Amino acid sequence: MSTTLRRRTHPRPSFRLPYLGRLLTLPFVAAHRAFRPARPDRVTDAGIEAAQIARTAIGIVATLWLVYAYPLQESAAAFALGKATEALVSTLVMLVAGPLVLAGFILAARGPARAVYRRRLTGPVTGFGALLGSVAALWFLIVEGGGLQSASAHGSLPLLGPLLSMAGMLFALPFGITAALLCVHYTFRAADVHEVLPPLIAPVLTWVTFGFQVLDTSPVAAPAAVQLLFLVGPPLSVTALSAWELRRLRTAYGMTVRRALLR
Repeated sequence: MSTTLRRRTHPRPSFRLPYLGRLLTLPFVAAHRAFRPARPDRVTDAGIEAAQIARTAIGIVATLWLVYAYPLQESAAAFALGKATEALVSTLVMLVAGPLVLAGFILAARGPARAVYRRRLTGPVTGFGALLGSVAALWFLIVEGGGLQSASAHGSLPLLGPLLSMAGMLFALPFGITAALLCVHYTFRAADVHEVLPPLIAPVLTWVTFGFQVLDTSPVAAPAAVQLLFLVGPPLSVTALSAWELRRLRTAYGMTVRRALLR
């Protein structure tokens, strides 16, 4: 009786799709982890999240319809630059308003709550640090060439330097763009301090942005009524959504600003 030995073959691991996909999505995943609130005992409400996503989707669809329905008064590149400028202004406003609101909230809280909120500042500090770090990295890579000028002057890193600089740019640029959007969407992880903070900060941010938009001309040749609707629509909708969010936190979870401050 003869036995035959069969050689067990193992498939070679493929580097193509899974690893390449993870590499391409790494900046976006890292930005999401840096800016999404992550306090373990934080209250999350599916209705609030769904309403926020729906409002964002409606805003995007409305903007696309506006551009499609009415002719642009400027080039497409200028229109895209204007939208990028609005995002940058929102980020800068968030950089100023965020710490002020957090500081005022913590100072207004009474002793026991104030100590708890100070310990929860890790999340917002992480968001601020990630955004400032991405800005510093982009400045270093764009203005200073990632240190290539000094390296080339000394004749070092003739090939490795450009590769490292390109790899850094491929990570820092999408990370920075995603960070600028997520820091506004998640209000610099203010929910890590308390759940009532995001609906308090969001209207301030949108109305300040509204003030900048009033001073600018409309990018599309639309009727005055349409322009007015698209001008006041975003801050009014955000304010209404924030008021509903505060009401839902009060009715469903018993959370109010006064209770959060122990007043």
